[in-house]
Amino acid sequence: MAKYKLLLPSMGESVSEATIVNWVKQPGDMVEVDDTIVEIATDKVDSEVPSPVAGKLVEQRFDKDAVVQVGEVLAVLEVEAQNMTEADLTDVTAATIENVDLPLEDHQIPGVDRLEEHKFSSNHEENDSSEGTGRFYSPLVKSIAAEEGISADQLETIQGTGLEGRVTKQDLMDYLADRGAGKEMKPKGIVERVSEQPVTVVSGKDEIIEMDRMRRLIAEHMVHSVQIAPHVCSFVEADVTNIVRWRNNIKDDFQKRENEKLTFTPIFIEAVVKALKDFPMVNVSVKGTQIIKKHDINIGMATALPNGNLIVPVIKNAKQLSLIGLTKAVNDLANRARKNQLKPDDTQGGTFTVTNIGSFGNVMGTPIINQPQVAILAVGTITKKPAVIETPSGDMIGIRHMMFLSLSYDHRVVDGALGGMFVRRVADYLENWEIDREV
Repeated sequence: MAKYKLLLPSMGESVSEATIVNWVKQPGDMVEVDDTIVEIATDKVDSEVPSPVAGKLVEQRFDKDAVVQVGEVLAVLEVEAQNMTEADLTDVTAATIENVDLPLEDHQIPGVDRLEEHKFSSNHEENDSSEGTGRFYSPLVKSIAAEEGISADQLETIQGTGLEGRVTKQDLMDYLADRGAGKEMKPKGIVERVSEQPVTVVSGKDEIIEMDRMRRLIAEHMVHSVQIAPHVCSFVEADVTNIVRWRNNIKDDFQKRENEKLTFTPIFIEAVVKALKDFPMVNVSVKGTQIIKKHDINIGMATALPNGNLIVPVIKNAKQLSLIGLTKAVNDLANRARKNQLKPDDTQGGTFTVTNIGSFGNVMGTPIINQPQVAILAVGTITKKPAVIETPSGDMIGIRHMMFLSLSYDHRVVDGALGGMFVRRVADYLENWEIDREV
């Protein structure tokens, strides 16, 4: 067996990278010639990378949503090839047979002789694969359809399982198998593309602004979260008067002693960490039908950037940090985020997210869950309000500092009782703050 390295092929002079959208084949899967290995997206097109060889997929070099540079190895396959070393196969790509300087008659790889027939395909407008219907068909699908006598109208009835409802080679093979077995072929209709939008009329005075890469990634991440997780929200109002007074009393001395500014964010995060210890089933993620209970508590803190985008750096092992440690971590991550100095690891591994919408004067909100987490807490602005104060001698009205907590959670695994008790526990920790606490 020899190793074949599938590289990300060139997609034009102005395109230097692509984002992994979906791995169609998984390690251990057998791959035939022309089978789609991975679906990718660039700034301009969504595309499929087919395999020019037959073999077994043994390695994926990148995870879903990773950004890959042109020429980097996407995947590694085991192929049947006598006397062929890994180095011999290094420069073979799915798009450029001219890079291979091997005598094919002596070292034939199954399917390589057909390589030039199957150029890298995309939904770019120059690729005439939609037959004027607006639905994308790869050259391979069109070729098989032509050979099997499948008309364009028949293609329209096949429900695709590929990216955005595209018809894959397997979809076509299943269709032919059903037809050969004499099964009644009922029109399934075209699957509606997720990316399709209602027609927008643009006047001459409107300004068209192209999303930058980060905004596109945020948009994709948010849509994915809403599609995969049924969101439920619970709200609690907390009396944080003690916290406000305590912070006002010590913040100047704290800054002189620790050389750090004490904000409300680390205080909120400390309460969240305590509540997650009490309700560990909120500190989970979902993988298929499995619930993964996290050992570490890694708190993501949504941070607004100067350009208007949003990033979520992560405080690792937050349950092991004191309030001083949380303050330093919050300030460090926030400062580096705004200076664009975060490292890739700084935004990975979060198990729960906190977003401070109160910094924008918002009272409450319904934040979208940061996948693969199952909950996110929004803290609203702290507002002075008249409130009922219970005392041993009776109830009275007083001016209190009040704040809403908004918890969005994934109803697949977090029921209303658990979500409601969790956000209430966060509020309890905030309300029971010791006014004479020392740090």
